[in-house]
Amino acid sequence: MENNLHILVTIPVEPAHAEKLQAAAPGCQFRFRQGAALPSLVGASLPFQNLLETEPVTQEDIDWAHILLGNVKSTLLHGGENLRWMQTNSAGVEEYIKPGVLAGGTLLTNATGAYGLAISEHMLAMLLSIMKKLELYRDQQHEETWQSRGAVTSIYGSTVLVLGMGDIGGEFGKRCKALGAKVIGVRRTDAKKPDYADEVRLIGELDEILPQADVVAVTLPGTEATRNLLDRKRLQSMKPGAVLLNVGRGYIVDTDALCDALETGALSGAGLDVTEPEPLPPGHRLWQIPTAVVTPHISGFYHLKETHERIVNIMAENLGHFLQGKPLRNQVDFATGYRKTP
Repeated sequence: MENNLHILVTIPVEPAHAEKLQAAAPGCQFRFRQGAALPSLVGASLPFQNLLETEPVTQEDIDWAHILLGNVKSTLLHGGENLRWMQTNSAGVEEYIKPGVLAGGTLLTNATGAYGLAISEHMLAMLLSIMKKLELYRDQQHEETWQSRGAVTSIYGSTVLVLGMGDIGGEFGKRCKALGAKVIGVRRTDAKKPDYADEVRLIGELDEILPQADVVAVTLPGTEATRNLLDRKRLQSMKPGAVLLNVGRGYIVDTDALCDALETGALSGAGLDVTEPEPLPPGHRLWQIPTAVVTPHISGFYHLKETHERIVNIMAENLGHFLQGKPLRNQVDFATGYRKTP
C-alpha cells in the first residue's frame, strides 16, 4: 500500500467524515477544501452538524493532489499528469470526460449509489403531485379559491417507462412497482431483467414503447447520445395525458416542444428537476405553466443527510481499494460517460 500520496477532499465534511477518510488511507497527506459545489450551500438549510471550516480550492491544491475526492471546476484540472484518480461527488461526469480535462492515465469514478434514495423519492413526490393535481390546488390556495379540479389519476394500474436503469431509475421503478404500476425499463445494452421491471427494452425501441406509457421518467446521464433524445416528434408520440419526469439533464428534452405539449394539454403534467436552459431564467414560459412542477436541480445534492453519508462512504471504500490496488467502484468509461460494466 502506498502511504505517501496527496489526497485533496473538496466535499463538505464533518469531523467524523474526515476521520473516516483518513482511516482509509493511513500515512497519506490530506487537504480539505471547498470545491465547486460548496458556494451553493450559502443560505441553504442543510443537514450538516459541525462542518469543518475550509478555504476555497486553489490551483496549487489541484496541482499538489494525486487523488481528488469531490468535484471542482473542470478548468482547474487541465489534464495534469500528477492526478492519478478523481472520485466525483456527483453521478454525472460529463464535464470531466471532455478531452484535455483529465490526463489519459487518470482514473475517474462517480458517486452512483448515493442518490437513488433521495432522487427517486423526489420523483415520486412530483408524480403524485401532478396525478392528484396538488400543484393546481396550491395555486388555488394562493388565490383563496375553494373549487374542485376534477378527476385525478393513479400510479396503480399505470404503465411507467423508466429511461435509465441505474441506481436512480431502479429505485424509482421499485417504488412505482410497489404502488401497483407496470414498469418498463429502458437501457442501452441487454442485461438481466431486475425484479421490479415487468419488461426491459433497449433504447432503440423507444419509438415503439413511448405511446404505451402513462408516465415517462428520464434518469439518463447527460451525454451526446442522450442530447435531445425526447425531441418534438417523440413528445408528440407520447400517450395523451401522460406525465413526463426529468431528473437527468435538461437538454435531453426539447423544452419548447414540452411547453407546447403542456400548454395544449397533450401532456397532463411534467415534473422537472433539470431544465434547458439551466438555471431557468426569469420570464421563461415554463415558469407560467400551471401543470409544470419545477425544482432548481436540488433532488440530489446534500439536502438529505443520507445522501451525504453515502457519498462519504463511497469515497472511503474506493480510497481503500485504490491504495490496495483493488478494482474501483463506479469507474467511468470515458467513451460513453457511463459506468464500466463489472
